[in-house]
Order: sequence, then structure tokens, then C-alpha cells
Amino acid sequence: MTTAEPVLAPVRTGTTVKASGGARFRGDIEGLRGIAVLLVVLYHAGVRQLPAGFIGVDVFFVISGFLITGLLLSELRQTGSISLTGFYARRAKRLLPATAAVLAFVSLATWLLLPKIRWIEIAHDLVASALYSVNWRLAGQAVDYLAQNQAPSPVQHFWSLAVEEQFYLVWPLLLLTLALWARRPLQGDRALLRSHYQRSRPGPDTRLLLIGVGVIALPSLAWSAYLTSADPGRAYFVTTTRMWELAIGATVAILAPQIARLPRLLAAALGWAGLAAVLTTGLHLTTDTAFPGLVALVPTLGVAAVIAAGPAAGRLGPAGLLRLAPLQRVGALSYSLYLWHWPLIVIATAKLGELSLFAGLSVAALSVIPAHLSLKYIENPVRRLRTLKVAPRKALRLGVACTLVGVLAGAGLYLLAWPPPEPLTIQTAMAQTPNVGAPMPNSGAQVPEVAAPMPKVGAEVLAARPRGDRRGRPVDEVSSITPDPLQARQDFDSCASTAVVDSEISTCRGGDPGSTFQVVVVGDSHVKQWLAAIRMIAVERHWNLTMYLKSACPFVNAELEHGGKPYTTCMDWNRELRRLLDNNRMPQLLITSSATTDASIAGGTEATKAMAAAFRSTWQHYTDRGVKIVAIRDTPAPGIDMAECVSANPTRLTKCAMPRTEVADTKGKAHILAARHAERVTLADLTDAICPTDRCAAVIGGVMVYRDDDHLTSSYARSLAPRLDAVIARALDGHARGG
Repeated sequence: MTTAEPVLAPVRTGTTVKASGGARFRGDIEGLRGIAVLLVVLYHAGVRQLPAGFIGVDVFFVISGFLITGLLLSELRQTGSISLTGFYARRAKRLLPATAAVLAFVSLATWLLLPKIRWIEIAHDLVASALYSVNWRLAGQAVDYLAQNQAPSPVQHFWSLAVEEQFYLVWPLLLLTLALWARRPLQGDRALLRSHYQRSRPGPDTRLLLIGVGVIALPSLAWSAYLTSADPGRAYFVTTTRMWELAIGATVAILAPQIARLPRLLAAALGWAGLAAVLTTGLHLTTDTAFPGLVALVPTLGVAAVIAAGPAAGRLGPAGLLRLAPLQRVGALSYSLYLWHWPLIVIATAKLGELSLFAGLSVAALSVIPAHLSLKYIENPVRRLRTLKVAPRKALRLGVACTLVGVLAGAGLYLLAWPPPEPLTIQTAMAQTPNVGAPMPNSGAQVPEVAAPMPKVGAEVLAARPRGDRRGRPVDEVSSITPDPLQARQDFDSCASTAVVDSEISTCRGGDPGSTFQVVVVGDSHVKQWLAAIRMIAVERHWNLTMYLKSACPFVNAELEHGGKPYTTCMDWNRELRRLLDNNRMPQLLITSSATTDASIAGGTEATKAMAAAFRSTWQHYTDRGVKIVAIRDTPAPGIDMAECVSANPTRLTKCAMPRTEVADTKGKAHILAARHAERVTLADLTDAICPTDRCAAVIGGVMVYRDDDHLTSSYARSLAPRLDAVIARALDGHARGG
């Protein structure tokens, strides 16, 4: 599972709904919770028939909004106020002890079982989870192009708990404000009416409560619809796009007395329709659907319908199904089961590789054991302690202690990883690779008359025609690795690039700013990976170098799609960049490359041919004006996190080797087709120097080839600089030196 797939967590609030007359258990809600957590767990276990198990989080948001609001309204109507101390004490003793146990376990398991390269990130995640802010951390990573392909965090599922607790910082305060507003001084007949009303039912009336819900729900829903369309990665995790879902549950609680008077047949039909909406959504949505947005109305309103219709429908509704003993047992275990199953799946995946369906289901089944133990020996005993019921402040102190356990678990893991890897700069990386700063052949640079021979590193150890060169074959162990695997993810050029969700132009410069020989580099992160080599060439050739980069956006003049939707920001960026280039002096040389999987041509039936045609048309606009173009073929993509693999297997590097037929032979075909027979266009195909043998090695010449699952390290790119320089020299008819 990748970080691009959503991770969910149910929230246990109890299914006892208190009213003025006492307490009443809602077995149908317990069954709903059981269905939701089963969808989630089976989805994470790899059951493809449940492609939208991620709607479980929406189910739990609605349930929680209903139950918590019901309890708050009951207290408000009985006492005329809400004890914030009591409210947060109840939340603390129900949620935090189990949370502390899981966070402590994850910290220990990470130290014992996961590669050290992951410790720092997981340590930060543990602290953010303990402080209920991890959803904002995940939202930031969702739009960070460099972080998207890293393995998911074992505490990623805590994001929904964070959303709930942030909502409950606001909701009780709003209810108290409405209660005070309802009791504000009035004059005349309205004051008499208010006095009579408050004697019979203290607290705000239904209309005022609905206005309060609307103040939260309507802006949140509108923002959810907008942000899901504009930035779905961030929209999935942030609190502001989710508050309306809890508000739907709150609305059902507010209208419960009126809904209870529905005709039985109508209520039953409403309940069954709601359950069908939930199950249908779970079976038919996919992770490709932008979510939450307006689509989330289907499962959330479905859950609301089941909850609302339950009392009036009785056994004619879905309550009979939802009260089946297996669903009740799973529902009672849902909070613990979710807390435990996800870390176990992440750890098992890290140790065993991608899990088969059988393995995934086995891990999910095994997670029932710690979930049961947690419920029996942690959650229930703490929740039933009489001293915590009569002394809420003690429950709050317990909550603070549990929070500290999570924070210390993260801090301890961070200290175990100390010192953290220092960020690589171009200078430090060049120092680590012995000869990356040496003059390139035929560069015209002065070489000392007497100099010790520099050891060859990286691609420099390969033959001029590297295909089949055994020096590039995978081996289990090498004497040293550059960069250190713990630093490999930071081994990239520092040139700023425009984010996926933005369209403004970011510019970097290099080479000789006084030179009249203008060179432009343009493309996405797959041309950015070459900047370390291009900068070296620019210095040696005295080029005036300008770089324009945007993540996940090819340099192409075409209608583009991304995730099945118009890729507006990429098209806007391309349009503005073309205007900028056309209005300035044309460069003598344009260097470009891009991944051909992040975006596609809108309406294109044959993706490779459509993209090739778009490349060729775009390049011709500049070649017709005398610009020469070097198109670098897209590089092989191993598809696994090489930094993590190498750090976990320093003496078994062959475990990180991938078949060339899978990672290399199909890459960059659009560049090959576009450059074929195109005037003033030269293709730089360095695939054989990146993957020389039938299995692509993780380390060649003592240098790590990749920093993640599809980007070269800058160290290896620099070792390819002489080969790239030779291609550029041919493109410029041998006159690669600027002036």
C-alpha cells in the first residue's frame, strides 16, 4: 500500500445514548461500527472487491458526531450547562490509554524491525499523533512531491482521531455559547415566553442549535468540495474539509425527537436505503475518486439515515441485521482493532514485501489478539474506574500522562536515531564522491601536470558501451556506498520547483551568468534529477544556465489530464512559461526531460503516441526559431524505495535489484518516438549506463543509483556527466563551449 491510498481510524465513543430518562444502548450503531471497521480492515488487507473501504472513516465521523452531541445535549438540557472538564475527562479516559499503548508499541517495533532510515520520520509521526495534529503533518506530505512515494507511516491512521479531537475543541464551546445566547435578557412578551420555555426545557431551542450546526457544516462542506477538486491530497486529511461530516451526525442528534415520530414503514425504508448507500459506496468507489468532496455525502447521509430511522423503524429496519452477534462483537472491538491492525500490516509489509491477499488477511486476523487484550486489560478497566468518574480532574491527569507516553515514545526513537543524517548539499555530495569535480574529458580545463589518478566511481567504472558490462551487475556487498543510504533521500539538487498544485514560474540559475551562450533546462523532477550533471557541464562550458521546473508536469503544449481530471495547473504553467520564453531572447540550447506517467494527453487513446506527438509539436516551436534541443530519455524506475531497501540490506544488495524488462525497457518511449527524425533534436539515452545488465543494480561503482523509487541520486547523475556532455556536444555539432 502507498501513501497515496487513504488510511482510516474508527473512533470509539461508546454506543450508549443518554436522554433525560436514562441511558439506552443502540445496538444498530454498534453493528454499523462493526461493518465500517470490517470494510477498513479488509480493504487494508488487500481485498480488491472492497475498493472503497476508506469510507469507513466517514461512517465513524457521523456516528461520533451523533453520539457525542446527544450526550452534550442531554447534559445541557438537564443542567443548563456543559462541564468541559467532565467532557474532556471522558474523552481522555476512553481514548488515550489505548493510544499510549499503541504508540509505545510502534516506537519499540520500529526500533527492532524497521530500517533506520525510517526512524526519524516515524518519530515525528509519533509525537504528532500523541498531540493529535498528525493529520496536518500528513496533509503537508500529501502535497510534497518528494515524500509521496515513501512507505506509509505505522501511525498514519491516527489522522482521523486528530480530526475528531480538533472538532471537539470547538463543538462543546459552540453549544455553550448557544446556551448563553438562549438565556440572554429579553423584554416584554418575548421575555415571558422565553422564561416559560426555559422552565420546561433549559438550553437553546432546536432552531438555534441547527443554526450553530450550519455555521460549521456549510462552510466546511463548501471548502471540502473546492479543495478536493483543487488539491485532493491535502483535502483528504485536513480538519476543515471533514467537520461537516461530524456536523451531520450532530444534526441527527438535534432532530432526534422529531425523527422518532416518523411512520414506521417510512423509517424502515429510510434505514434500508441508508445502509444500501453505505455498502454500495464501499463496493464501487475507488482510490482514484477525489475524496471527500461532495461524493462523501452519499455514505455520510446513508449512515445518518440508518441512525435516524433506527428508533422509529424498529425491527422492520436494518437494526435486526446490525444487531447480529458477530457484528456486535466486531463493533465493540472496532477502536482497538483499528488501532492495532494498521501498524501490524505496515511492519509486515516492510519485512516481507508486498503482502499477498492471504498474508494480508492473516495479519489482519492476528491483530485481533492485541486488540482484544487492549480492550480487556486497558480500555475497559480504565473506563470503569470509579475514581475517574467521580474525579474528572484525575482522568485529565491520566490523559496528560498518556499523551506524554506517546511524546516520549517519539522522542526516544528520535534519540536512538541520533545523530540524524545531515542534509546533503551539492558541495558535500561532491566531496563524498571523489572525482565529481574533476574536469571532464576534452573540456578545455587545465589539468595539473602531475596528479594522482582519481578513482572511478558510479557510471565511470562502466565501459563506453555499457550494455552487458559486468561491473554494473548487482552484487550483495560493496566496500563503501555514496551517499550514505541514510542520506540518499536528500541527495538531490536544491533548485526550487513549482509544486504540483501551483502554476507560478520558479527560476534557478547556474553556470556563468556573464556568458552569452544561453541554455534553458525545463521539465519536471525527472529533468531535475539531472541538474547536478548539467550544472557541472555548464560551469565547464561557460554556459549561462536557467532552469524552469514544475513537479509532475511535462513541458508540453497540450490539453493534459492528471488522475482523470484536467491538469489545470500544469497547463497554466506551460502556457506562462512559453510566453516567458517567447518574450525573451531564445536560448541556443534547450534541455528537457519528464516522466510520462504523471500526466496524460486529454482524450488520447494511445498514451505513448499521443504524448510523443505533443512533445514533437512543442519542440518544433523552438527548433523553428533556431533552438537546439536535447531530450533526455526518461530513466528506469525501480518502483521500490531504494534508499530504504539499501539501508535495510547493506550486505544483501541483490534484494534491491530489479529486472530491466520491468523498470527500464518500457520507460521513455514517448521521448524516443518524439525525437525520431525531428530536426535539431538530439535524444540523450543513458539507460544502459543506469541499468547495464538484465537486473538493474542498486549500487554501481560504489554510488547509489536511486534516492527513491524513480529518481537518480545527484551523486550518480554527476558520474554520468561526461556521457551527457558527449551527447550535448554532438547536438551542438561539436561546439559545446559557450562564450
